[in-house]
Amino acid sequence: MSVSRRTLLTTAAGAAVAVGASTSPATAAVTVAATPDPSDLASATRTLRQAADYAVAKLRAVAPGVTAFPVGTKFEKWTYSQNGDWVGGFWPGQLWLAWLHSGEEQFRTLALASAEKLAPRQNDTGTHDLGFLFYPSWVTAWRLTGDEKWKAGAIQAASSLIKRYNPAGRFIRAWGALDDPKNAGRVIMDTMMNLDLLAFASAQTQDPKYLDIATAHAKTAQRNFLRPDGSSPHVFDFDPATGAPIGPNTVQGYSPTSCWSRGQAWGVYGFTTIHRRTGDAEFLTTARRLADFALSRLTADHVPVWDYLAPQAPNDVKDASAGVIMACGLLDLAELTHRPHYRDSALRILTAVSRTCLTTRSTRAEASVARCTRNRPNEDGVEVSLPYADHYLLEGILRVLDRPKADRAIDLSSV
Repeated sequence: MSVSRRTLLTTAAGAAVAVGASTSPATAAVTVAATPDPSDLASATRTLRQAADYAVAKLRAVAPGVTAFPVGTKFEKWTYSQNGDWVGGFWPGQLWLAWLHSGEEQFRTLALASAEKLAPRQNDTGTHDLGFLFYPSWVTAWRLTGDEKWKAGAIQAASSLIKRYNPAGRFIRAWGALDDPKNAGRVIMDTMMNLDLLAFASAQTQDPKYLDIATAHAKTAQRNFLRPDGSSPHVFDFDPATGAPIGPNTVQGYSPTSCWSRGQAWGVYGFTTIHRRTGDAEFLTTARRLADFALSRLTADHVPVWDYLAPQAPNDVKDASAGVIMACGLLDLAELTHRPHYRDSALRILTAVSRTCLTTRSTRAEASVARCTRNRPNEDGVEVSLPYADHYLLEGILRVLDRPKADRAIDLSSV
């Protein structure tokens, strides 16, 4: 009798939980500790400052030898992409955050050199990920240096991104070359995080077309991704010719009806941000519903499982990256809704990751955050480190410890 990979994935997950959170050297010694009460701000602040200092120390040791873009770890060492793949912006992004936190000039120098390597990608019309690539790198470089070349490059990247807009369906297609019919109607939740590059372009050029497309895409995503219970699929497919909705699907989640936790986190952060740029109250409501569902599925350790609705959830492998991404969105939500429980939840997540998911027990590790899962269905990057986890951990901590510094990097203002 043949056994599907999906069946093996599900049964193996239960076995993995039975023997511990991870068998990798970086995380084998990690145990779940009690998460501090966020009302004890002194304790939370101390934990987060120690985590930020650890992340900066790790970058201080590793970054001078990095000449490409980290995409994930193998045996605790970074593997690289020369052109940045979709994650290239997170390396210069976390170097900028390390500079803001530490004031050490070497991080600024390294951030500029790394961002420069992304220059060819500003004309890339084959990906929706130009926001991930250019916001934390080039937009932040412009905000922190004032050099107009970074702003011009980010605007060019936005111009490339809007070429992927499908006016019939009012969405930005996720994957594939513009002349490739495969995936022409495929939309993914991750794209919500690429929309802020378009908002930036409209703000700088006074041309509304970029933000208009971002808003149209967000409304399409809001209408089709959000389920009644506040969960969401990873993918939604449309007929690319007519724009008619076909239905939910997934690539990185367990199934079309499950809820991939990192996608849910992209939604929390992305819908909150597009609300800040437009003032549209419905976007804030959507972000709250996504957040409320995710928070209802967190277990006592406050580190998200890789898919909230997979059969082995909540007793399954973790994805710390989903936690730190969502924490950044929750801090925004707390400010915009004046509901402190979102900030409390963000602090619990950030302190939990800081206490139970860092690589402090390993002498080999080149990253800061362990216990991340890239693509569980493909058994690709399970219990590894990922560059966006390191980036959003630093961003979240900086938002808590020194919000004005975070604002300098990423613009936390609202319309």
